[in-house]
Amino acid sequence: MRKIISVALLIYVWQISCLAQAPSTAQPLSTNPALEAQVNTISNELRCLVCQNQTIADSNADLAIDLKNQIRTQLTQGRTQAEILDYMVQRYGDFVLYKPPLKASTWFLWLGPFAILLLAFFFLWRQIQVRKKLLGEQQFSQADLARATALLNNGAPNNIAQPKDRP
Repeated sequence: MRKIISVALLIYVWQISCLAQAPSTAQPLSTNPALEAQVNTISNELRCLVCQNQTIADSNADLAIDLKNQIRTQLTQGRTQAEILDYMVQRYGDFVLYKPPLKASTWFLWLGPFAILLLAFFFLWRQIQVRKKLLGEQQFSQADLARATALLNNGAPNNIAQPKDRP
């Protein structure tokens, strides 16, 4: 037991020391604030391919950092935002866009969640219908019905539930 506690304490101390050494904010690679603003604008329109629920501006994944550096490089080469976005789409597909356009190849991205939801509602409705049918086919004896009534009424007459004794 002492070994487990000492190992857990060692891991805890190690994690605290790692957090203390981590930088609090990412430093921009360029000293030009206008360039960094453009990089952030474009980065907010691209999805992190590692995280998939964040833009590359919000992600700290290595691929996101590489993509931001690539955006920065292309901006310094004089490319426009549209050219950079087209380049990323050609390289990674429409999925790299945080808001992909609605076209034949992205229908599943836009309509897939709704189709899955409709399918789930259909299976739920079907399951309810099957259970209703099975319940309707069951025959209950008078003893079963009397027992159910007694349980529902807690033994009280005229369907009035009696309050429970409180300690």
